[in-house]
Amino acid sequence: MGSGFSFFTNGSSSSSLNGDLLIPGLGNLPESCVALILQNLDPVEICRFSKLNKAFHSASWADFVWESKLPQDYRSILEKILGGFPEKVGKRDIYNFLSRVNSFDQGTKKAWVDKRTSDLCLCISAKGLSITGIDDRRYWNHIPSDESRFGSVAYLQQIWWFQVDGEIDFPFPAGTYSVFFRLQLGKPGKRFGWKVCNTEQIHGWNIKPVRFQIWTEDGQHSSSQCKLTGSGSWDHYHAGDFVVGKGKSSSTKLKFSMTQIDCTHTKGGLCVDSVIVYPSSCKDRLRWV
Repeated sequence: MGSGFSFFTNGSSSSSLNGDLLIPGLGNLPESCVALILQNLDPVEICRFSKLNKAFHSASWADFVWESKLPQDYRSILEKILGGFPEKVGKRDIYNFLSRVNSFDQGTKKAWVDKRTSDLCLCISAKGLSITGIDDRRYWNHIPSDESRFGSVAYLQQIWWFQVDGEIDFPFPAGTYSVFFRLQLGKPGKRFGWKVCNTEQIHGWNIKPVRFQIWTEDGQHSSSQCKLTGSGSWDHYHAGDFVVGKGKSSSTKLKFSMTQIDCTHTKGGLCVDSVIVYPSSCKDRLRWV
């Protein structure tokens, strides 16, 4: 979007004389007109055009320009993240805050707004999940990792009953969302400054599939299953999708789980990083999460 406004980059920023005619330039446009133009651009383009001249810069701070770029329930989202709504703050400042990755709930969750689509994204760390046996060092350990947004991951050495559960109550704006578990077979580490993956403890995942499920308080349910394959790379396993209706005015309560509870064999060598709730329209960009 914005290609139709490319001619603005070619004009002069002030009036110039061409013979007896006064040719208007960008500097002659009223700020209110500029703001109407910017309202039709996406946030990245607005910031780029704001550097053209003083009129574009001033117009880029207009509240009504950014009102349409904010999520529908941005007040509730801010209250959830900050514990309250800041007063006397401009809409552009609110957008700038929400477009950053913001931690909340004692650092176990992160939320941000996609800069292109203004859709909400959410990430829940392993420490924000309920993991069977997590407090027993014979089975699980939290290990540091610079490949995680949270700085650490949960590593499973070996267990018979594998179960990871989680839930969140959040004011998701209207839309369709996809839920993913971010997992890796193998233990991440470093050797001589290079990233390595120890695969010695990987076992049991190719025998029976893992089951993923999600539920919402309004009766939506989704289930899928697959065997975990590959090693040494982070993969996103799709647990299911849910829809938040346009008329919904309260938070959405979401539950999710990942289980492999066949106790005929042990399984191990798995890293659990996080659960990601992403707009379904943006899930092609999950590799950057």
